[in-house]
Amino acid sequence: MTAIPAPRRVGNADIIHHDGFDETIVSPFVPAVKVVQNARLVFVSGVTGAPVYHDHPHVAEVFDAMPMDAAGQVANAFDHLDLALKAAGCERHDVVNLIRFFTDVDADQNVVNRHQAEWFGGHIPTSTTVQVTRLATDPRLRFEFHVVAAAPGDGASA
Repeated sequence: MTAIPAPRRVGNADIIHHDGFDETIVSPFVPAVKVVQNARLVFVSGVTGAPVYHDHPHVAEVFDAMPMDAAGQVANAFDHLDLALKAAGCERHDVVNLIRFFTDVDADQNVVNRHQAEWFGGHIPTSTTVQVTRLATDPRLRFEFHVVAAAPGDGASA
């Protein structure tokens, strides 16, 4: 166990650690993030490897062109997340919370963890991972991410 580091400012939030911190442990999440004053919270709808804009009720054929493998779906999902963050005036380091829903954690979590680590480039948000029976959009989807970001406050730049 190592000394607890002081809060570290990343974008519009402070990364918080507590007793039990061990710098030698590799983890895809941090225990807590405190959003700074004047930041605006941005909530991103479920991010998947499927087309972002699609009809409701769902039309199965719309999803035929999406990748069926975990690597392809996670690449699409994080590309979609980039688009949403940029549209909201956010950067990748502004993501403060990531809830990950998997249909098969054992099969896909390591693929997602690797891509997620590379995509964030060293930034680590809070995170929760849950296994579900299936996702609502299309039964061929392997995972979905709920994302919260802390955008710069009004008058600040991204």
